[in-house]
Amino acid sequence: MSQLIAVGYPDVATAQTVLAKLADMQKRELIKLGDAVVVERRDDGKVKLHQSNSLVGVSAAGGALWGGLIGLLFFAPLLGMAVGAAAGAAGGAMTDVGVDDSFMKDLGRELSPGSAALVLLVLTATQDKVLEELGGQYQGRLLQTNLSSEDEERLREAIDEQTSGAAGNRTAEAQPTQPAGA
Repeated sequence: MSQLIAVGYPDVATAQTVLAKLADMQKRELIKLGDAVVVERRDDGKVKLHQSNSLVGVSAAGGALWGGLIGLLFFAPLLGMAVGAAAGAAGGAMTDVGVDDSFMKDLGRELSPGSAALVLLVLTATQDKVLEELGGQYQGRLLQTNLSSEDEERLREAIDEQTSGAAGNRTAEAQPTQPAGA
């Protein structure tokens, strides 16, 4: 069963950095995402959705492949590829899979201006390794999930622990060291 997780960040750049790290983890099969969107609340109050993958491009490529194969049957593979790509692109533009856009826009209106949220549809994950790699350096806060109350609380505690641990490490690193015998 997929899990919906929304994490708030202080700005768009931080949310996009976390998304890039998650994409790298997906390549290493630590996490599998069904959808990932950065929701930005601009300073003027408008909400912008930054989709992570292009359904139009994926659908156009699939349409070109199928159109080419069908075109081979009628001895016109290039025409078949062109028609298939156009049909695939049109279908992809009209398809909305993953997290509902209206949900994300409503969530974005609740953010403070200048901040962002990362909305993830997680299919599978090795939670401890994902949280460990993200660390607490990104100042994320759990906004919303579809997890059970117990699982959501465990995730919230893990994020808080990572965030407070990273803050403690930064504070310790900022302390000047005293020379021995001083």
